[in-house]
Amino acid sequence: MSFLDFAKTPPMGWNSWDSYGASVTEAEVKGNADYMAKNMKEFGWEYIVVDIQWSEPTADSTRYHPFVPLCMDEYSRLIPAENRFPSSANGKGFKELGDYIHSLGLKFGIHIMRGIPRQAVHQNTALKGTDKRARDIALNNICPWNSDMYGVNVDMPEGQLYYDSLLELYASWGVDFIKVDDIADSKLYKSAHHKEIAAIRKAIDKTGREIVLSLSPGPAAIGDGAFLQDNANMWRMTDDFWDHWRSLYAMFERAAKWAPFVRPGNWPDCDMLPLGHIGIRAVDGGGGDNWTRFTHDEQITLMSLWTIMQSPLMFGGELTDLDPWTLKLITNEQVLKMYKELNYQRQVYRDRTWVVWKAKSETDQYVAIFNTSDEEKQVDASIMSNIVPLEEEVLNLWENEKITLSNQTLPAHGALLIKL
Repeated sequence: MSFLDFAKTPPMGWNSWDSYGASVTEAEVKGNADYMAKNMKEFGWEYIVVDIQWSEPTADSTRYHPFVPLCMDEYSRLIPAENRFPSSANGKGFKELGDYIHSLGLKFGIHIMRGIPRQAVHQNTALKGTDKRARDIALNNICPWNSDMYGVNVDMPEGQLYYDSLLELYASWGVDFIKVDDIADSKLYKSAHHKEIAAIRKAIDKTGREIVLSLSPGPAAIGDGAFLQDNANMWRMTDDFWDHWRSLYAMFERAAKWAPFVRPGNWPDCDMLPLGHIGIRAVDGGGGDNWTRFTHDEQITLMSLWTIMQSPLMFGGELTDLDPWTLKLITNEQVLKMYKELNYQRQVYRDRTWVVWKAKSETDQYVAIFNTSDEEKQVDASIMSNIVPLEEEVLNLWENEKITLSNQTLPAHGALLIKL
């Protein structure tokens, strides 16, 4: 089986970063998993992903703590911090948490950083399956924003062996999804870490387990598109995305460039959905412990772009206090049916006010119309008449009602998603 079969439709799930940064706990992960199983699973939401720093006992916010001790096993592999993930005690790792998530009919994911722990290199600890030690395979190839890791020399057989041992461990925990960070784009080295991406691909394949591979951060280089298709299921085409209109507006250009690389098993990633209650323990950046700053119209625009482009949907907000409006937005059956069935999509028009996408599945055709201006606008007949019939009835997917475009007005930063 090809790894492309692991994600025949775009992955949909929850990731802990937007709410908890580096500090999520086992109880919080379980609470979100319980909510997803009860309220979202039937609509295709299935992944529960524990983001960065799960091996750090002192993590308490979105801020990283440089050079702090991490929890590690005898083979230089990071393991969960017991004070945050009590079920990991006695060397069990994430096995019990993974089993719990699987018992709900969901899938389990984790975040890792590229490389081998810095503390393993400094202590020159052992590697599984070889007499070589951590210092022998380490490269002074670091992440500029997180101090935890050195790179791995995968030109050495023992470097590949180290990644093999990591994925063997994760597979034993029941991991279904791995988000690898500091790998798709490097702010320090100005390119993707191609050799380590290929090594991780090989290591996943050796486990025999269906593990979706997601690469971060972005923006990935468009010139790497074919390479990324050959090695990963998802890759970020943007840096961290937050709830600001300027970030959403910038996504139109990125999505248009990456749309030709969308295919079953390969999903260029617009990043997580900063919706609902986010930033619960945020201390840096634009805000903290707030509801999304996107207006309702901007949220409809976001979801319309992500779904017609078929970006993965990873919800970032705390699910257990999700408001009814947002739950309805992310469980719209007509929109999600389109999202899962598309086999082609492209941006077909753009100016300073309007952006238009067309898409199709085996049986249906769809159009998304975006008003990116700061004012309410009536649909421009001179533009749209060459793209979509203005007088024919079409289905407004968000409202599940028949409309004609000739008399439609879109709010500022708003969108209309229709089936022809």
